Amino acid sequence: MPGNLTKTVTDQRLLPLLEHLARVGRRAFETTLEPGGLRPRHLIALKLLSERGPASQQALADSLSLDPSNVVGLLNELEERKLITRRRDSADRRRHIVELSPRGKRELCDAYDRLRRIDDDLLRPLSAQERVTLYDLLVRAVGAKTPPCDIPEESAALQPVGKSKP
Repeated sequence: MPGNLTKTVTDQRLLPLLEHLARVGRRAFETTLEPGGLRPRHLIALKLLSERGPASQQALADSLSLDPSNVVGLLNELEERKLITRRRDSADRRRHIVELSPRGKRELCDAYDRLRRIDDDLLRPLSAQERVTLYDLLVRAVGAKTPPCDIPEESAALQPVGKSKP
């Protein structure tokens, strides 16, 4: 019996299924957005700022695993839409502090409401307990206590301004 279980697990390819589910979910999300709406990378940046508070531009780049020059473009887009504010750090004029604006908070909440509806539709075949199990398994698979958009507490890359790493 253990040999059959091993063969069954090794014969299952999860990545194509996960990719398909992600693609269907991404397509559904994109169709719910207005033209020129928030993209996943926007949501992740806004969520980071929502949960961790104001942060330096460099810390945000580190947390997003993006090159700082790409983060500047991302932040320019968010700032043009008045979803974030940027200001010079009074302690270090070379550093920019990025903060979620009230409008950014509203747009983030609206986007997450849409995501919840898509989750419900996409995962309708699963019971509530199966969804909890799937969520827990995926969180374990990415090696965090909370999903990447929610930023694990032990993440030291994005520290609120004025707080030092333990």
